[in-house]
Amino acid sequence: MSDKSQPEQKEQETKVESADEQVLDATTEVEGSAETAEPELDNESLQQEVTALRAEVQAERDKALRVAAEAENIRRRAAQEVEKARNFALEKFAGELLAVIDNLERALQTIDREDSAQANLAEGIEMTHKGFIQTIEKFGLEVVNPEGQPFNPQLHEAMGMQENADLPPNTVMHVMQKGYLLNGRLLRPAMVMVSRAAG
Repeated sequence: MSDKSQPEQKEQETKVESADEQVLDATTEVEGSAETAEPELDNESLQQEVTALRAEVQAERDKALRVAAEAENIRRRAAQEVEKARNFALEKFAGELLAVIDNLERALQTIDREDSAQANLAEGIEMTHKGFIQTIEKFGLEVVNPEGQPFNPQLHEAMGMQENADLPPNTVMHVMQKGYLLNGRLLRPAMVMVSRAAG
């Protein structure tokens, strides 16, 4: 009996050792997998952090580009405002001068040139008028006197229409009051009489 129990005991010990080895292998395998899993988690979190930082850098870059574009727009608008102020600072003053020019022109129309006394006066008024026009032209004022030209509603104001067989329709027949431009912008439209086709 004791002989039979010894081999059985050895067999049981062998089984126990084998089971211990299996447990040891399983423990080693679990520990190894745990060690390899930790770096994967670290890499994943690092990748997420890098992605978040890249998005933040891109957002800051976009913000910087928008700020630069806005600064450029402000600079351009300021330059345009300065240019407008320079070109049209005299607009109100020039508008007031138009009445003086109109009065000089009316005086020239009423003078009798055949009267020698009035002829000398007319010559003086003409010289004053001519000098006045030359002076204001230096500051960008331009006369609009469209007699004989096609009617342009952007520059002319039609006071009436008359039939005229000698002129094409919509031609300025007579200028009642000259118009003026200041640096290309309409200061006052010319008041005109326009032709129409004979009925």
